[in-house]
Amino acid sequence: MYKTILLSVDLHDEASWRKALPTALELCRAFGSTLHVLTVVPNLPMSLVGMYLQEDTLTRLTETLDRDLDAFMEERVPKDVNAHRILEWGTPYAVIVDVAERIGADLIVMGSHRPEMSDYLLGPNAGHVVRHSKVSVLVVREERSD
Repeated sequence: MYKTILLSVDLHDEASWRKALPTALELCRAFGSTLHVLTVVPNLPMSLVGMYLQEDTLTRLTETLDRDLDAFMEERVPKDVNAHRILEWGTPYAVIVDVAERIGADLIVMGSHRPEMSDYLLGPNAGHVVRHSKVSVLVVREERSD
């Protein structure tokens, strides 16, 4: 049913993958799918912060994130799953939709927390992806703690 699954993760927010990763892995095993693990680094407003950063800061940040994503894949994605890693810069929801189209994904899996009032007003990335994606999106929510 699903040949190519895109899993979006925030390496610095375990809630973004704690429930979504096992779900994506289970789907990959069930359908023999290829998993693409994507992490998106939001663009920095260079006009504001560029003057405060050293010249090689973005290069060093990219290298660190590359290592972090490699470590994530090594530690959390079993070898029996055909998996690839993707690191992109940009607006998270736009990059997720773009990458899904570019790799021919037929399912996007994303973690999401319990919505708060600010999410209803501003719209979380998962909500944007659901509205703009041309393929199915599975939003895996964290369990309620109350």
